[in-house]
Amino acid sequence: MFYQNKIMNAVSDYESSEYVIFGVPFDRTSSFRSGSNLAPDAIRFASKNFESYNPFFNINFTDLLIHDAGNIETYASINETIRDLFTEVELIVNDGKIPIMIGGEHSLSLPCIKACSKAKHEDFGVVILDAHLDLRNEYNGLKYNHACVSKHILTEVTDNYVSIGVRSGCEEEWEFAKENSVKYYTAEDVKNIGVKTIIEEVIEYLDCDNIYLSLDMDSIDCAYAPAVATPEPFGLNPREVREIIRTLSPLSIGFDIVEIAPEYDSGQTAILGNNLLHEFIASNHVNRFKD
Repeated sequence: MFYQNKIMNAVSDYESSEYVIFGVPFDRTSSFRSGSNLAPDAIRFASKNFESYNPFFNINFTDLLIHDAGNIETYASINETIRDLFTEVELIVNDGKIPIMIGGEHSLSLPCIKACSKAKHEDFGVVILDAHLDLRNEYNGLKYNHACVSKHILTEVTDNYVSIGVRSGCEEEWEFAKENSVKYYTAEDVKNIGVKTIIEEVIEYLDCDNIYLSLDMDSIDCAYAPAVATPEPFGLNPREVREIIRTLSPLSIGFDIVEIAPEYDSGQTAILGNNLLHEFIASNHVNRFKD
């Protein structure tokens, strides 16, 4: 790995850490707007505006064991990048730490999920927050395109899977989801049913003690998060996403934030992403060590 600026308050060394943050500046399969390769350091910069004390959880991040490992080296090829990313995340998981990836594009979630699944075997599920179904077999001639990540999670890792915030996909993807009983909630479902009820249903559906939680920032309405690679209107609001993260974080053994393209706003999307990342750590820590 190579270092850029660090997340504020991520001051622990690797050996003593419980949380390992790392960036993956890769966006070679982006299909609408490129630039998510700049997100890891944009989120790090945004963290400089972040207070170390979280009043909701009554914790100070300076007291937590957080390590920022810098950015993982990437390649021109998505296949080589996800191959090496799997190896890096597997080491983190095997060392008993929680990996937190800052992408980069959403294709990068697949090897992280594979590494976490390998450690927990059958007692494992996946929750994706995403505007898109991402159920294509391939896109633009690439199997591991960002637009295909959920399909490959289902076929290569686990079908114990839920997506929240969906509102976009080609006709074939919607048909595949229906025919294969893929579990998803649209942004309209969240609004109509209520986020707390949906979270309860998700936990009951997955019925496992270990999940991987992936936040594609385009799940959030582009009025709140405009700087994403593939923006979609009529999405989730930040408080709904924060509630999902706060509630599911205690079950999570891995987390990522992907698809921020910071050049398309004045920093507000990266700031939101940074705060949601810290909400994940705070909730995970308080609930893991509450006894």
